Amino acid sequence: MKIASFNINGIKARIQALPDWLDEAQPDVVLLQEIKSIDENFPRELFEDRGFTVETHGQKSFNGVAILSKLPLEDISRGLPGDDDDEQARWIEATVIGDKTAVRVCGLYLPNGNPTPGPKYDYKLAWMTRLQARAAELLAAEEPALMAGDYNIIPQDEDAKRPEAWQKDALALPESRAAFRRIVNLGFTEAFRARTQGPGHYTFWDYQAGAWNRDDGIRIDHFLLSPQAADLMTDCQIDKEIRAREKPSDHVPIWVELNA
Repeated sequence: MKIASFNINGIKARIQALPDWLDEAQPDVVLLQEIKSIDENFPRELFEDRGFTVETHGQKSFNGVAILSKLPLEDISRGLPGDDDDEQARWIEATVIGDKTAVRVCGLYLPNGNPTPGPKYDYKLAWMTRLQARAAELLAAEEPALMAGDYNIIPQDEDAKRPEAWQKDALALPESRAAFRRIVNLGFTEAFRARTQGPGHYTFWDYQAGAWNRDDGIRIDHFLLSPQAADLMTDCQIDKEIRAREKPSDHVPIWVELNA
C-alpha cells in the first residue's frame, strides 16, 4: 500500500501537475493539503476517472484537505476534534481497507502560526494540543494508523538548509518543536527519519529568491506511524524532482509503502 502526502498549494494551479504525478507515481492513497477549494468545486471527475475515490474537506480560497484512494474507504470523518468553533478545514481521516489489513489514515494541514507572537501562533499551539489528544486516541486503538501532511514544523536544525533564517519563525520556535516532540514521543515513528538520516532532505522550497535553484529548502511534511503501522513500513521517500517541473507546488510529495 503506497500512501502519499502532497501539499498542492491550490488545486486550480495544479490541475495538470497533480494528475501527471499521479499517473507516474501510482500511489494507492493520497492525502492532499491546501486544496483551496470548496467541496462542490473540487474537480472530482479528474481523479475518479483514474480510479480514485475522492473525499474532501474544503474551504473557500484557503486551507482544505482531501483523500484520494484506489482502495475502499470506511468511517470518514472531517475536522480535528476538540474545538467545535474551529471552522478551518485542516483535518480529514478514514480507514483504508488494504489487501492484508486496514489502516487508519489522517491527513492534516497544521497551522503555520506566523507572525509570532500573536493569535495565529496561539492557534497553532492550541491545534497541536488537540492533535496530541487525537494522536493518543489513535495509539490507544492499537491498530495500524498514521498521521501525515504538512505539519509546518522544522523538527531539527538539520531539516533546514539555513537554520539560522528560521530561528524566530513559528515553524522552528522551541515551543513548536517541543509540541511536535510530545506527539512523536507518545509512541509514533517519524517515517522518513526511520529510513534516512542526515541533512539535505527537504519537502518545501519557497517560490522567492531562487530558493529551489539554491536547494534552500526545509523539511516540514511528515508521516507519523503508530507502532502497528511502523511494523508494516517497507519504504519512505520524498519525490524531490517534482519541484523542478512546470507550475510546481512549493511542496513536493512524500510517501510511505506499507505491507498492508
